[in-house]
Amino acid sequence: MDEVYTKLRSLQEILAEKFEIEREIEDIPKILATRTELLNRMKKSYLEKTREYETKGRYIEELRNKAIEAERVREGFEQQMDMIQTQREYEALDKEIKDSGEKEQDLRRDLQREEQLHQEMKVNLEKDETMISKQEEEVQKEQSRIKEAISERSKDLKALEKKEKSITPGLDEEILFKFERIIKSKEGTGIVPIEHGVCSGCHMILSVQFVNDVRRGDGIMFCPYCSRILFNEIEETEEHGEEEEESGDEEEGEGEADSDSEGEGDSDDGGDDEEEDGD
Repeated sequence: MDEVYTKLRSLQEILAEKFEIEREIEDIPKILATRTELLNRMKKSYLEKTREYETKGRYIEELRNKAIEAERVREGFEQQMDMIQTQREYEALDKEIKDSGEKEQDLRRDLQREEQLHQEMKVNLEKDETMISKQEEEVQKEQSRIKEAISERSKDLKALEKKEKSITPGLDEEILFKFERIIKSKEGTGIVPIEHGVCSGCHMILSVQFVNDVRRGDGIMFCPYCSRILFNEIEETEEHGEEEEESGDEEEGEGEADSDSEGEGDSDDGGDDEEEDGD
């Protein structure tokens, strides 16, 4: 199982990078889509403004014709003044002249105002044309940049897929399928160690029996909470404890050896005293 876990950890790094590149390749065109959408909106707005500009032009032409007609009518009334014979006719004709003159002036004021608006619309359309032209250039540049970026990332993707194929032989296909799904959904982390009886991926406490099953390594075990693959990793505290235990055993052995040496020394001293007493 150690070999399988080693392969899965190596595969995890490759798959995480692979899926990240795939997301980048998928997201790259979105920038172009935004620019293209903006360009399309600008063109649509430009067409609407163009239609309004043309409609305004036709209305101005109508006003101009009406103003010319009002001027012709006024001048006709003025020419009739020479044929006036009575005061009553004079007053009636004078009223017609004034009314037609006011109508002509109103039309000419409207015409002047509409012509000014028409000119402003023309200036705005020219500005829109410039903006659309620039946006089209930006879209073309973005298309070239995207094509180049996708090409480069595709090369990186193929290199990772080659590495992936060198690792996957010998691994169970069902496990691989689950493993890939886990990495996609768990931000690139599909296999994690157990630390102090806790899954280091989701930090949930695991049952003692489950932890023991993982430590035995009889098969691939998935976290019941986050679905990541779990493996047993010798913790530093355990290693340190074993080292202290070994060190304690050595010290205890040395202590016993020293005690034996001291006991033998005392025995020798006692024998010497007895020989002196005999003398």
